[in-house]
Amino acid sequence: MPDYERHPGVDAYLAGMPDWQARVGEELRDLIHAAIPGVTETIKRTVQPYFIYHGNVCAFLRTKDHINLFLYDGAIVPDPDGIITAGQANSTARTVAFWEHDPIPREALTVMLRQIAANNEAGGWRKLKKV
Repeated sequence: MPDYERHPGVDAYLAGMPDWQARVGEELRDLIHAAIPGVTETIKRTVQPYFIYHGNVCAFLRTKDHINLFLYDGAIVPDPDGIITAGQANSTARTVAFWEHDPIPREALTVMLRQIAANNEAGGWRKLKKV
């Protein structure tokens, strides 16, 4: 069992997915907690799993054929490995989509998650964009 507090709503969200999506979701969940010690899980918008550290860091959004990891403030975090798959027109957020059999870019994603958490800790994207 992972060494972090699990929100029952996130457990239920993942349990409602097809097996492969639930597996990827669990792997992403573990990676998020490993990347950002102290991150907490919650449910927003009735069912959406969110990961919070001094503000929103990321959220899950399942679709019919893939699972999205929605990165808050992803627009101000460098993506040198090109893992962002959507949201380039969004002024703050980005998405990384995972289809069945896609590898999780653990190192690149860990760097991005830690940067988002650090940005949140420094006051968030609104404050940082003014600088």
